[in-house]
Amino acid sequence: MGSAVERTEEHVREYLIYRGFTSTLKHLDSDIKADKEKGFRVDKIIDQLQQFVQNFDLFGLKEYWLYLDRRLFCRLEDVYRSTVNKLRTSLYRYYIINTVQVTSHRENQKGNLEKTQEFFQKQALELQGQAEWRDWFILPFIPAPEQNPTFSPYFSRQWADTFLVSLHNFLSVLFQCMHILQLNPQLCCYKYIDSCLSQVVMYKKGEAAEVEPAAETSSDTPESPSSNNKSCGGESEGGGLSAEQPFIKLSQEEYGEHHSSIMHCRVDCSGRRVASLDVDGVIKVWSFNPIMQTKATIMSKSPLLSLEWATKPDRLLLLGSGVGTVRLYDTDAKKNLYEMNIDETHPRILSLACSPSGSSFVCSAAAVSRSGSSDSVPRLPFPVSGQLLLWDTKTVKQQLQFSLEPEPVAINCTAFNHNGNLLVTGAADGVIRLFDMQRYESAMSWRAHDGEVYSVEFSYDENTVFSIGEDGKFIQWNIHRCGVKQSEQVLPQDATGPFVLSGYSGYKQVQVPRGRLFAFDSEGQHVLTCSSTGGLVYRLTSGEQALDSVLSLGGHKAPVVTVDWCSAVDCGTCLTASMDGKIKLSTLLAQKS
Repeated sequence: MGSAVERTEEHVREYLIYRGFTSTLKHLDSDIKADKEKGFRVDKIIDQLQQFVQNFDLFGLKEYWLYLDRRLFCRLEDVYRSTVNKLRTSLYRYYIINTVQVTSHRENQKGNLEKTQEFFQKQALELQGQAEWRDWFILPFIPAPEQNPTFSPYFSRQWADTFLVSLHNFLSVLFQCMHILQLNPQLCCYKYIDSCLSQVVMYKKGEAAEVEPAAETSSDTPESPSSNNKSCGGESEGGGLSAEQPFIKLSQEEYGEHHSSIMHCRVDCSGRRVASLDVDGVIKVWSFNPIMQTKATIMSKSPLLSLEWATKPDRLLLLGSGVGTVRLYDTDAKKNLYEMNIDETHPRILSLACSPSGSSFVCSAAAVSRSGSSDSVPRLPFPVSGQLLLWDTKTVKQQLQFSLEPEPVAINCTAFNHNGNLLVTGAADGVIRLFDMQRYESAMSWRAHDGEVYSVEFSYDENTVFSIGEDGKFIQWNIHRCGVKQSEQVLPQDATGPFVLSGYSGYKQVQVPRGRLFAFDSEGQHVLTCSSTGGLVYRLTSGEQALDSVLSLGGHKAPVVTVDWCSAVDCGTCLTASMDGKIKLSTLLAQKS
């Protein structure tokens, strides 16, 4: 509808210019500039509301919402009044949270705290009798409300993004239906609106209303879900809404504290912190919720090759080096707790995996490659020697060494299942080995790839494992039938490596895979992989083709070399790390059917 209004305005302008009605044209431009409906442009209305919030203009915010209520929302049936009320409640909470967040990041805290108190003073008569506001009147008197369990969800970027896209979608569907209301206010037209607005669902945790957008948007829609932060529903030929995309990309932010190519990038099990390691051996520990902030920087004199978050407690970080040591680092105290000497003959710690119980971790140690060079060049076709060891986290002692048949070989990747009873590994000889962690012995093994196995993970139901290998294949294996494939897909080289970054005068930087090459969403139905320009999200299928592309995250100028996916409620954060040291955080909203 917004584009139709703009086209009409252009025709009116052309007519006035043709007739020489310059005075009328000036009045038209002045009225358009003051138009509160913004030409039915949803993005402009959202921008106006955000401007009121950022300027702490409570009076302007209330007046503008009241105008939208009188002009637009009153046209809806009574059944949608609760949705409008919850959107207004979320808008007020969005305003309050903004005053608190800005207060905590400015020196003049008194002035902004007064804005928080001013809201409750002016709104007390209206809100004090409403159950959803009962706990909120104590917020100005809490020293750190962002840490309070009652208010902490509202300080997350996911909640704010969800609210804004919900309001965006609600207005979009409303504007698509408005012309029907104006031309033919009969019962049949209300039924059509009912079919559209029935797509509105409530985001329960934050009480933000949300309209699930469609895969194809109408020409009125300013943005599409695959390339922008906001999306709105589209009208299909049949009069309803078209098929949905599984995710909307709400936002994308960049962490740029690294100055060389990333090797590993992992979120801790609580979803609060990220640890990232670059090829220079610099580790950054940082948070992204509610704001992006570096918590610790770790500089290592010896080269670092691997990292893993401990599960209990989750503040501990395991760091594997290239000189045969593993360090246990406390990210809160910002100090090393222990340094374990693994094996001098196998100094390269290629992979670490902590048991879900937190009592032990698995360590893969490998000999120096026969080329004598670092990991920045492609590996040789013949595997090097290696060991797979189990260490006790509490006693900081080695418990046992696993048998690697037919010969000791370097293990590139390791992963536990949910309870730690099974361990899957991928090795330089192309073999996947499955270990029974109750008996500490190999349960089965099979040749999985031509060349090395780069990355391996259990499926959501843990009846299969997925792997990516040097042969460029993404394969699903049945662990109940040794070596039986359930699906297979050939991936492009920019998803599997070796990764190449070209520079000036023919310079090329080559990096073999070290970190995680794929990660699953919370329900195991979608997978995130690397690409040359950003992460790619695929839907897992049961047919011959294992993957169906659904979303490109984009945002990178250099090849992405490792990924991770942190899921929380309906919002998940995808991390994609590239060879130029940039890490992108893409917040996705899952579309529930």
